[in-house]
Amino acid sequence: MTRRIGIKDVAREAGVSAATVSLVLNDRSSHRIPAVTQERVRRVAAEIGYAPNTLARGLRTRQTRTIGFVSDRIATTPYAVRMIEAAQDAARANGHLLFLVNTGGDPELEREAIATLQAQQVDGFVYACMWHRAVDVPPTLPTGSVLLDARPVEGDFPAVVPDDRGGAVAAVQELVDAGHTRIAYVDIDEDPAPLASGLRLAGYLEVLERAGITPDPALHVRGESDAAGGREAASRVLELPADRRPTALFCFNDRIAMGAYAAARHHGMEIPTDLSVVGYDDQQLIAAELDPPLTTVALPHAEMGRWAVEVLLGARDRPSAEEGPVLMPCPLIRRDSVGPPPTRQQPGRRRA
Repeated sequence: MTRRIGIKDVAREAGVSAATVSLVLNDRSSHRIPAVTQERVRRVAAEIGYAPNTLARGLRTRQTRTIGFVSDRIATTPYAVRMIEAAQDAARANGHLLFLVNTGGDPELEREAIATLQAQQVDGFVYACMWHRAVDVPPTLPTGSVLLDARPVEGDFPAVVPDDRGGAVAAVQELVDAGHTRIAYVDIDEDPAPLASGLRLAGYLEVLERAGITPDPALHVRGESDAAGGREAASRVLELPADRRPTALFCFNDRIAMGAYAAARHHGMEIPTDLSVVGYDDQQLIAAELDPPLTTVALPHAEMGRWAVEVLLGARDRPSAEEGPVLMPCPLIRRDSVGPPPTRQQPGRRRA
């Protein structure tokens, strides 16, 4: 095993005492040690490969400059990778290293992960979920931990979640502004339904009410959360009589929207000439790659990941329990899948 380079090695090579090296490398030398000596100590330390013993330093300072990031399935989810990247960047910017544990949603593994990270004396925890949901916080999760993409059923834990209702309002308003009055919501079919489903439905209904549009129950359909489910569910509304058939679809996610594209083409419809579509998630390798590229709502994974770490480390104000979870805005990403309804298009002209 390679021997670890220590303070005594630096002292011997620099021709100073170990105490001098410790003072210099811990930035406690002040004016007592000449600048030329400080420069020599740092140069020698770099040349011979000295690295501080963070565990020993943690025992002295009661800080290890590390964060425990416990998640369910985020590390295996392509569209949530930005959450981890942003959390790592925020940790690094504040002088910390992030330890990631992906539990796969296994409660026993979750408890073991928290216990192991506590034994390593991490400075704090971020408890993250793959999708917006209410969670029973593990009883062993320390006070002061921050919840990411989740809200606690009980307990005073700062939390950040996407503003799913606000994102739906932006999506449906885009369709209303384009002139659509028959707008279907292609929802997800899961039992129990995820929080996002109800919140996006509430946003959909809010815009219809504000626009004076009476909701048609036949235009709220549900399907599996994939392209096949989206195609089947979208087909149901596209087969309605002409006077009830939607001219626009608001889809729960981009995978469902991808299926809606297939359904439209199966029915001889072009997007957005005959049918406008808006998705949700801005999922990589789907939204921007569809033909035409999909207008969608982006989940603020990076912004939420950064917020959680900054709140944990005190770089951002910690919200009070009365404020509840912080709602992170979900921006609308405009592409080419939205146009005016067919009856309002000029003959022989298509939207570029």
